[in-house]
Amino acid sequence: MTDIATHQALLTAVERYFEMMFDSDVGKFDRVFAPTAQLHGLRDEGLRVLPAGDYRDLLAARASPKSKGAPRQQEILLVDFASPSQALVKVRVRIDTILYVDYLSFHLVGGQWLVTAKSFHIERRFETAAA
Repeated sequence: MTDIATHQALLTAVERYFEMMFDSDVGKFDRVFAPTAQLHGLRDEGLRVLPAGDYRDLLAARASPKSKGAPRQQEILLVDFASPSQALVKVRVRIDTILYVDYLSFHLVGGQWLVTAKSFHIERRFETAAA
């Protein structure tokens, strides 16, 4: 069982993840993802695998949902602690025109909760807003 402070620290880390996904501020990246993190998901009819550094580059190269005036949608669906230093968090988050369901594996590294693995699923695609 985890204590309240541990639980709150994890929720704060999840909020950092949501903020970074919305504003694409890669200056926050190292406070969200471990440098060894891997991302996996089915996209464009195939398995996509990205190391953390490649994902950082993708975020840096795209216009943020915030800058596009895209709606912000995010929710925590599940928090499951394996131990006081490992947890799984299931979230739903909209990034521009795509609604994802992400499974985020977190580990407490150096006193900070970091995503060490991310598995993503595209739940829905929204139409692009007319200009």
